[in-house]
Parts: sequence; C-alpha cells; structure tokens
Amino acid sequence: MKAARVHEYGSPDVIRYEDVPRPVPRPGEVLVRVAAASYNPSDAGFRAGLMASVIRMELPFVPGIDLSGTIVAGDTRRFPVGGRVMGLPGGASAEYVAVPERSLAKAPASIPLTHAAAIPVAALTAWQALFEHAHLAEGRRVLVNGAGGGVGSFAVQLAAREGAHVIATAGPRSAEAVRRHGAHEIIDYTATSLAEALDAPVDVLLNLVPIPPEAARDLVRLVRPGGEIVSITAPFDPPPGAGVTAAHFVTRDDVDQLTAIAALVDDGALRVHVTAAHPLSALAHVHRESEAGRLHGKVVVVP
Repeated sequence: MKAARVHEYGSPDVIRYEDVPRPVPRPGEVLVRVAAASYNPSDAGFRAGLMASVIRMELPFVPGIDLSGTIVAGDTRRFPVGGRVMGLPGGASAEYVAVPERSLAKAPASIPLTHAAAIPVAALTAWQALFEHAHLAEGRRVLVNGAGGGVGSFAVQLAAREGAHVIATAGPRSAEAVRRHGAHEIIDYTATSLAEALDAPVDVLLNLVPIPPEAARDLVRLVRPGGEIVSITAPFDPPPGAGVTAAHFVTRDDVDQLTAIAALVDDGALRVHVTAAHPLSALAHVHRESEAGRLHGKVVVVP
C-alpha cells in the first residue's frame, strides 16, 4: 500500500510518498481503508520536530491525526465490516490503518465519507472549548478569533446554536462561509483592529490563532470583568484585577462527544465545510501551502 512517511524532522521535503506493508490488526483492532485524512496545523509541528519534546515520534512515522474510512477486517464488535467510521487515531496519511475499534465513531451518513475526515480534531476542539472550558448561554457575546479555520467553523455553529451572539474574525476569502455558519458580526482582521471594531466587551473570547504576548494582552482588554478566555494556542495570562479567567487546553479523544457531533451533522444542525481535497501523494505540497499561509478552511487528503 501507499503511505506518506516522515523519515527525519525538517521541511515539507522530508515527507515521502512510498510503498509500505499493509498493517495487520492486532486483537481489539480493526483495519480501516482510509477514505480521507485531515490536515491540521499541528501536523507541520510534528513533521518539523517542534513537538518532539512533548510527544516522541518513532521515525519513520506516518503523519496525520484524524481520518474517515471503511472497516475491512479485524476484531469487529461495535461495527460491521463495511461500516463507515471516523476518529483520530494518528497515522492517518495512508491507504490503510490498523486502529483500536474503541477509538472510532460512526461517520455521518448524510455527507460524503471523505468529508467526515474533517470532523474529529476540529469539531472536538470546538466542542471542548465551548462546553467544557467556557459557559455558554443565550445572549452571551462570544468572540471567535480565527473563525475561518476548521475549528472556527464548528465553534461559530455550536455557539450560535446555543443562542450566543457570535462575533467572528475572518479574512475576505472566509467571511461569507463564516456568515453562513451563523456569525452575527464579522470583523475583517485584515482591515481593522478588534478594539476598533467591537462596540462592547465580550463575555467569552475563543482564541484559535497563534499570537505574540503583546497581542494577547490587547485581547484581554476586550473581555468584560467576569468573562472567560479559552485558547488552543498560546496560554493567556490576564493581569491581576482584570477579573477574567483564562484556560488553555489540548484536545482529547472522546468517542461519545464525536458520536454526538455526528448526530448533529446528520440532523442538519451542524455543517461540515471542506474547502479543498488533495491526493495523498501531494501531502508535502499541502504542508508547503500551509506554511506559506495559502491554505484556508479545512483541507483533506485522499489516498
């Protein structure tokens, strides 16, 4: 079978598209024929070795965290052979993966299976940020900083669904999609500052973009006393007396939450927006485009 593998840390050029043995599932595992793998910004960090001090990857490794696909063999107890599944087991950039069956959730039936690969990491991140680390309620003002990305698209929809007043930052190429996802206000970060665009403080700030410390301090001032900041990138450190709480977290795998998200997709309450699909053989190109700032939204790669 074909897979993309990283043999040494470095630039996108270290990604090789090559023949590797098809994995054999062990007890408790199933063999999944991959329909698509999702690209996440963290993939570039793993490839470059920036995450090596936190998570040691044995070289060579297959990049990619989340995937969708079809079960073709293995220790099937929860799903039948032929079942459509999704999850974030890692090693996703290959034609086949062997993964624990317990790590998988049923993929939504209402969307193409390739699009389901865009759900696990992005949707779980948005879900946990809003429902575990923030307090949503009808009418609360929620600022989603970085709404044009994969996590942002789900965060806008989930917050709006809870009745929050959603203010989203997005560039011109993402603004219309963000509006369709339910944002009540859109701030074009390429044309104005958040401080100038906001007419009142917000209750919740969800930060999804890497920002330097000085920019983080500026954002704290936009949150009312008693408000909350949740960040998936750099942690925030509100000054004493600001009356603002801050949380920084790393997304965890949660099959129950992923199952609930799939049900929302099938009910039409949550849309999956895939902006581009590339062949798996072009994964190095996807990494280059990302590092050059030319990717937007959620991108999948297809074996």
